[in-house]
Amino acid sequence: MNPPPACPPPLDRATNWLRCRLGRAVLLSYGAALLLPGPGLWLRRPHVVPPAGPGRLTLNTASLLLSLVLFSAGLQVPVRALGRVLRRPKAVLAGLTLHVVIPLLVVPFVAFLLRGTPDSDGGSGLLTAMILIVAMPVAAGATVWTAKGDGDQPTMVGLVLASTLLSPLTTPLLLTALAPLLSGGYARALADTGSSAHGGFALVTVVLPCAAGLLCALVLSPSLRDRLLRAVTPSALVGSLVLTYVNASGALGSFLARPRPLLFAAALAVAALVCLLSFVLGRAAARILRLDAPVASSLTLACGMNNSSASAVLITASLPDKPHLLLPVLAYGLLQKTAAGRIVSRAAGRGSRAAPAGGHSPWVRNRCS
Repeated sequence: MNPPPACPPPLDRATNWLRCRLGRAVLLSYGAALLLPGPGLWLRRPHVVPPAGPGRLTLNTASLLLSLVLFSAGLQVPVRALGRVLRRPKAVLAGLTLHVVIPLLVVPFVAFLLRGTPDSDGGSGLLTAMILIVAMPVAAGATVWTAKGDGDQPTMVGLVLASTLLSPLTTPLLLTALAPLLSGGYARALADTGSSAHGGFALVTVVLPCAAGLLCALVLSPSLRDRLLRAVTPSALVGSLVLTYVNASGALGSFLARPRPLLFAAALAVAALVCLLSFVLGRAAARILRLDAPVASSLTLACGMNNSSASAVLITASLPDKPHLLLPVLAYGLLQKTAAGRIVSRAAGRGSRAAPAGGHSPWVRNRCS
């Protein structure tokens, strides 16, 4: 008889438990921001350490949490899978191209629709938030959704890494190209944000943590890497929830102080439209390229899932006087996860019907128990 499987350590069990309930935990973070935004608003502000004296260091909690999440993402990259991506780069190159082209198609279309609204600035505030979202790299969380469906994990990992490493170039490029669609102060604000992104935000907060995690995955021995993963992964999961709470506190706190139901409805509608068009264009491109079903699924998810946390941190750092811009960012973050869940569910249904008798679909193998 085979020996019974070893019981995972308590920390691993806790991590798996939280990962399987991450969606509900995110909703709880939103609820906490709605009911108790004070601590989140305090964390949202820059803090000087030590408070007095020379050599003071300014800490931004949101930026540090985002760096932790991206370091964890880089550390968890399946290094062997990268070789397969390099041998078959077609999907990754297509995804990177779409990552730049889709915003240039979608945002002007949405701007055209908003011109007909009674908003005095033609919806420039909403457009600014959408531009800051679609200019961000592919969300690291997209790899989780790929694992739950029938997607190709190496392709998704390649898209996340490549878009992240190229973000110091692509993010300022998209911000500069789309800024003429805005009017008044929003155009100037986006130009200043583009300068901040080009000046170091994307490199320091996004690229370097992810690259550091990837480097650790490459050079550390398997035992050391596993020990580091057991320490970093749960911390990054908790950090992502705290980051969600901080960002939501900034948006919902200002909304509660000055309720604007029309702004909330418009933010939800615009975020839904941009999210839907991004997924649809990604799916259409995958069909045109005649990609295999798993690779097509990964490409579709990558086109619709942008790092909304990075855009929220950039807004907090560069536009602290415009917390209302976080409202459409939060809406997009929820909507892209909802859309990804629908795509995964459909893929799981196809996989279960196609699975042979006695076999298991990819969803059954990867779902949380």
